[in-house]
Amino acid sequence: MNAELMVRRGVLAIAFAGLLAGGASAQSQDPTPRQQDVQNDKKDIRDDKKDLAKDRADRNADQRDINHDKTDLSKDRADRNADQKDINHDRKDLNADRTDRNKDQRDINHDKNQLARDDQKYGANSAQAQADRKDLHADRVDRNKDQKDINHDRKDLNADRTDRNADQRDINHDKKDLSKDRKDRNKDQKDINKDKKDLHKDRKDLKQDRKGRK
Repeated sequence: MNAELMVRRGVLAIAFAGLLAGGASAQSQDPTPRQQDVQNDKKDIRDDKKDLAKDRADRNADQRDINHDKTDLSKDRADRNADQKDINHDRKDLNADRTDRNKDQRDINHDKNQLARDDQKYGANSAQAQADRKDLHADRVDRNKDQKDINHDRKDLNADRTDRNADQRDINHDKKDLSKDRKDRNKDQKDINKDKKDLHKDRKDLKQDRKGRK
């Protein structure tokens, strides 16, 4: 009878030990809600740090783009202003050469009239007529030279206007790029501020979950 009692007690002890082992195993496999919250908070904090680092990198890249746009804008403005100076200089040259050309044309017309009078008065082979022909030739040479200068000035003026217009287009493009990059930089800064708030909130949640929510 004692032996049977001892066997029953042994069986009960083994069964009880099995229950304890099973409960411990289940407890180790299935975390409590509090442990799960702590794990989720840690994951949120890791994600927040990644987002914050990415947004900071984007913000810094946008700032570099802004600095580059400012440099391009300054250079293109300097080029545009230099072209405008060239245009103003070309206009002065063109006006001066036109004045010279017109003066030479008046001299030519005067020489022609003088030559006609001297031919009639003194004869075509007279010294006066030959001197008039010499003056007429010199004035025509000057007039032709002035016309070449005018043609050259026009080419320079057109080329400088083309350069000025191209620089103005570059300036307008730079302004658009600068405005866009500033918007991107400001958006990234807002994202950074939001990431900081999220990170602060998740750290606060983690601290509360570790202590145990009330």
